[in-house]
Amino acid sequence: MRVSVVVVNWSGIELLKKNFPYLIISANYTKNLIYEVIVVDNGSTDDSVSYLRGLNFSKLKIIENRKNFGFTAAVNQGVRLATGEIICSLNNDVRPTKNFLEKALNLFSDNRVFAVSLHEKGEGPPQGKFEHGFVEFTRGQESNEIQNTFWVSGGSGLFRKNVWDKLGGFAKMFTPGYWEDLDICFRAVKRGYSLLWAPEALVYHQHESTSKRLSKSYIDLIKERNQLLMIWKNVTSVRLINSHLFGLLRRLFSHPGYAKVVVFAALKLPVVFKCRKKEKNECIVTDEEVLGIP
Repeated sequence: MRVSVVVVNWSGIELLKKNFPYLIISANYTKNLIYEVIVVDNGSTDDSVSYLRGLNFSKLKIIENRKNFGFTAAVNQGVRLATGEIICSLNNDVRPTKNFLEKALNLFSDNRVFAVSLHEKGEGPPQGKFEHGFVEFTRGQESNEIQNTFWVSGGSGLFRKNVWDKLGGFAKMFTPGYWEDLDICFRAVKRGYSLLWAPEALVYHQHESTSKRLSKSYIDLIKERNQLLMIWKNVTSVRLINSHLFGLLRRLFSHPGYAKVVVFAALKLPVVFKCRKKEKNECIVTDEEVLGIP
């Protein structure tokens, strides 16, 4: 088994200086089985690429984009280049511990495991629910036990590459980012795969330290749009879709400004309907089973 680490960077030289040396230590720890580290640079305007080249790190491969194509597209780029059987997707604001993959990789001995969530210090396995017509998620409690998880973060997760490829990677409609990782995990579980949380795969994550350079209003709009796209694209249960439509109307009446989000999402409806058809044809697990609804 070989691991390809994929890191997306956008003018994040300070984050690279802070965290990348720890990744090099982890990559040189042989039991992590890290074969290569692929950095996808999204048109950085700082000295990120020069800094990386100056490290003289033999496992490093750099993809230089002329502009920022967004997180979703950049991760897909890195995975396409990767040669490892397992993809480790890390944000540039994540600092791994030395042996963070040593035991987590054993979980892939079960061929039905698609992805494994790393243990972000201070947080437990992500939990999901269907509430008021919407798919929602929260972080669970820290634990010392391997557990099932609702989704695996694209910023700190392990993914089986051959299944990733079958699923088509992160869906382009979520560009520039947010909810694309939950989407691919939801699709995998509906096809019979499982997701696990590995307590010993410890990393430290300074959440959204790159995206903080974008306006909060823009990020919120993208997050809310992508939540709708994830539901419209994947939830095929008539019962749950009816519940969603009712919840959507209630939200619109309560918060008229939410209409902007709905219109923004509706622009993607042609590709959404195409994806829904694929989901109906290929899924073997119901939405209710995935979401724990009786």
